[in-house]
Amino acid sequence: MRRGLLSDYFDGVAVKRLSAVEADILRSNQHEFNSSKQLKSLLGTPDRMQYQAIFIWIGGEQEALSEEGFLTWYQSRKPPRREHRLYFPTNAVCGTATEGDVLFIARRTDNTLMLIIVPGGSTIQNQLLWLFGIEEQPALQFESLEISKDNAAELDFTARYILDELGIEIEEPEADRLDALIEKFGLVFPPTRVMSELARSSLPHISASDDPDGALMAWIDREEQLFRRLERHVVADRIKNGFHSDEGTDVDGFMGFSRSVQNRRMKRAGLALEHHLEAIFTAHLMSFDRDAETENRNKPDFLFPGQEEYRNPAFPAARLTMLGSKSTLKDRWRQVLSEAERIREKHLLTLEPGISETQTDEMQAKQLQLVLPQSLHSTYRESQRGWLLTLGNFVELVKERQRAG
Repeated sequence: MRRGLLSDYFDGVAVKRLSAVEADILRSNQHEFNSSKQLKSLLGTPDRMQYQAIFIWIGGEQEALSEEGFLTWYQSRKPPRREHRLYFPTNAVCGTATEGDVLFIARRTDNTLMLIIVPGGSTIQNQLLWLFGIEEQPALQFESLEISKDNAAELDFTARYILDELGIEIEEPEADRLDALIEKFGLVFPPTRVMSELARSSLPHISASDDPDGALMAWIDREEQLFRRLERHVVADRIKNGFHSDEGTDVDGFMGFSRSVQNRRMKRAGLALEHHLEAIFTAHLMSFDRDAETENRNKPDFLFPGQEEYRNPAFPAARLTMLGSKSTLKDRWRQVLSEAERIREKHLLTLEPGISETQTDEMQAKQLQLVLPQSLHSTYRESQRGWLLTLGNFVELVKERQRAG
């Protein structure tokens, strides 16, 4: 099924690390950046151009700000001298800037701009660098990149995940084909397991036995497409019917509906990942229990070979394996550490791209081994990749331990 490209949404981007002076400029009343070769490459050299813009700051878990406004790119000197400057208004997003943060200025295909500020060295910084195809770490000078069909990332599951963080909804290029697959559901969400089974059955050429990493990402990608398409129909129907109460407009009803949409997305994503992992482990004839109970009523997502062996003191702890499964991590990875006391080294699979070195270093110190589908390894820094496991690596590790019995 055909996917879109990043170039469908962006023409170019410029990125830099903020110095103390620049962070102060963003927070103060000066409100202007001087021009540079890279900014001119991104914005051209008109005498004056005002862009509609959205300002975004993304910090840690559940930390984000967004404001609409404008950016003005103008020629500040009288001829023959030429010096462009970029003017921006006071807003809460710019007020968060600190030295070492990373600034992205991205030009959309509709000729609007996005100004994005993120903490330096953070997971979201790594994700944005990967999305825009910037290989070097941000320096104190702007680096710019034109985004075209020749160099644009394909909008697979990982790219769509990052764009979703920026509040950008992606249009499916083959909506009619997706609609045909979900037509039987009408305007009702089926159980997550049913949607997961549909995603797998719609990709009969995918083999979990031959390529567990590729299978997982293909299934997750397809299910995400199916779910978002059904969600679009359900939301459109609800909006068409309106939000009304005896007092007039039902604001509380609208807010509650909006929250339910977000909650359903998050809950469904985690369950879908578990369903597809279960299918892969079954295809490889692996012995496991899902949601088995260990100490203190903890329930690791997957326990190998199973709960009976775990509870048997005579069964060697070295042959036990546990796997936590979280579609996104943020700071929730620590929850896995207490889920199986008999197992010293824990394993955790996630679909989160570009987790920061600070976090992965802490995971190693806590003896938590990160497992990622192969295609996500490229979103991590070179220094991290030697430590990461693929899903195929994990499958072989568990099968070897089970053969040892």
